Amino acid sequence: MDLATRRRRTALFLFFLMPGLSISSWVTRTPDIRDQLGASTAQMGIVLFGLSVGSMLGILGSGALVSRFGTRPVMGAGTALVILSMAVIGCGALWSSAPAVTAGLFLSGAGMGGSEVAINIDGAEVERITGRTVLPTLHGFFSLGTVVGASLGILCTAVGFPVHWHLAAVAAVTAATFAHALRAVPHGVGRILDNKQAGDGEKPRRPAVWKDRRLLLIGGIVLTMALAEGAANDWLPLLMVDGHDMDPALGSAVYAGFAAAMAIGRFGGGFFIDRFGRAPVVRASAISAALGLAVVVFADNAFLAGTAVLLWGLGASLGFPLALSAAGDSGPDPAARVSLVAMIGYIAFLVGPPGLGFLGDHYGLRTAMTVVLAFVAVAVFLAPAVGTRRTTLTAAAPAPQPSTTDEHLERPGP
Repeated sequence: MDLATRRRRTALFLFFLMPGLSISSWVTRTPDIRDQLGASTAQMGIVLFGLSVGSMLGILGSGALVSRFGTRPVMGAGTALVILSMAVIGCGALWSSAPAVTAGLFLSGAGMGGSEVAINIDGAEVERITGRTVLPTLHGFFSLGTVVGASLGILCTAVGFPVHWHLAAVAAVTAATFAHALRAVPHGVGRILDNKQAGDGEKPRRPAVWKDRRLLLIGGIVLTMALAEGAANDWLPLLMVDGHDMDPALGSAVYAGFAAAMAIGRFGGGFFIDRFGRAPVVRASAISAALGLAVVVFADNAFLAGTAVLLWGLGASLGFPLALSAAGDSGPDPAARVSLVAMIGYIAFLVGPPGLGFLGDHYGLRTAMTVVLAFVAVAVFLAPAVGTRRTTLTAAAPAPQPSTTDEHLERPGP
């Protein structure tokens, strides 16, 4: 691996680390934010709806933006919105303003949703160049960011550090990291060139990827596993506090354990993927997440429930990156394929948080999580859709033809 590719891979790691650090910073402070807003569980669901709407709008536009401008400007603009969102959420907490917190979460969702496809397409390109599994590790850095952010959140909660100063510090650190990382990302990746790739004045025809049955099944896996991850990101501290009578600091600690389990699963997942293949790993992941959720929902012992969160985190760790990698390998125009599958996954983030909030307000958050459990169980049966492991695909596919343009046109793996 040459120096430029190594720097590029490191930059992508940082681009995944930053949103993980940001999202866990405000998630661990949700009990404090809720108290400052004076909001009920259902009202917090409405506040979280800002994140869902922003995520959906970001993901809907990201594929077309990448095709037109390339991955670099899209991931740059998206990450800048995530950084700005921390300051807005902090101001909302300071002012006890639910609309301001909702607006901040909207910016956070739009930024993460918009940059998600771009970073994954760039990561898939690095996989093609290096011939190594990269996407699970990239998502592992998101989980690592959540561990670091959650740990800081626990400390800030325990000592009563103000939410607005906490989130302002996170915004400053991520802004400096962003300025450093963006320089290593090349221009043109993922950009679709029309004139030189199509005929004179004729636009290239892009396949209707939404008609691909296998791709839709892969999208189903992403939806279920994204819901499992998103439910924890949005509700786990409150689930432990309200559902298992933990104090806020301990509830944040349980969330940190979930994030740590996610990181372990993603950093160590490459070995199992290369050894056993994608489908068995997705199936085992879904079973692990389902077992963890079942204990959290049905066990009345707080210690047992907190421990089961580790199974939940391990199980949710690999479904999303594995499905995105499988989508990119499933046919031509990987940008459109990754965009479609990611969009399906973000439906879970759109419907999940407010839906779980309304259910939790009427029946309790533990009961609401049975919906997540049912969805995760479906992923066990959808696992064959992700196909075989990437190393087999790499060996079987023909070598790519050299590009005839200065700009890079994104293609599936070699």
